[in-house]
Amino acid sequence: MPIDPVMQLVLDALPMARISEVGYQQVRATLKERMAAMPPPPELPRVEDRRIAGDIPARIYWPVSEPDGLPVVVFYHGGGWVIGDLDSHDAFARAIAIGVGAVVVAVDYRLAPEHPFPAAVDDAFAALRWVGEHAAELGGDPTRIAVAGDSAGGNLSAVVAQLARDAGGPDLKFQLLWYPATTMDRALPSMAENADAPVLAAADIDTFLELYTGGRDDAELPATFAPARAESFAGLPPAYIATAEYDPLRDDGARYAELLRRAGVAVELHNAETLVHGYVSFGIAVPAAAEALAAALAALKAAL
Repeated sequence: MPIDPVMQLVLDALPMARISEVGYQQVRATLKERMAAMPPPPELPRVEDRRIAGDIPARIYWPVSEPDGLPVVVFYHGGGWVIGDLDSHDAFARAIAIGVGAVVVAVDYRLAPEHPFPAAVDDAFAALRWVGEHAAELGGDPTRIAVAGDSAGGNLSAVVAQLARDAGGPDLKFQLLWYPATTMDRALPSMAENADAPVLAAADIDTFLELYTGGRDDAELPATFAPARAESFAGLPPAYIATAEYDPLRDDGARYAELLRRAGVAVELHNAETLVHGYVSFGIAVPAAAEALAAALAALKAAL
């Protein structure tokens, strides 16, 4: 199937700056410019910026004015561990809070190249542990915590799910991974099929990984870098993995889903056959993306 026609119109109107061509600083600047031009996000009864787990910036969203025992979703934004922040994914986090009826804690983890691996992982897990300890204070239910993230945020969600399992907590009920990077395997078929795909190309992945690793040989890095390298996948929380047909990472998400299934983990894999990497961010303009987002949030809500 071809790329969704509305999605294609948006891509033609808003061509993406390639990090492999213009560098990370220009992509960061372009992202901020586009965010400033976006319409106001949906209103929520309460949104608050805090420093958690020592000094990690976070933004907390409440779907009701007086929360009590709500599920909690810890959200990690995408951007190749190099770009993105609380503002770039603000509307995304609000959609989760509204769609799931959950307290959402969005984590502004440190970015590469200023802070290469494992800084993002350290922040991501510290934030999750903080939420596990303080969920009740947020009006949340500490027995109903999930992690969610897109792209690099999907990677971090998968990583902290493994870390939480190995550390004996927090006990996670679900992991929602949108087009995650899990294997770092450039030999997967979708890497070649979508080498020049919109939004994310194979050359961009190479650039992101070079910046994230600090130039180290990523083949030597552990499962906290590539969660598909874990020794065991048993005992991980149920997962919903969303991929996109026109995305170099399509088969990466499918591979991780298969690894989870083989270990007896309940997993649902959904491939958006007409969409591209990062499609959730286009949900406001592309009905097919909005539909795919709604399906993922319905699975998350049901699990919590």
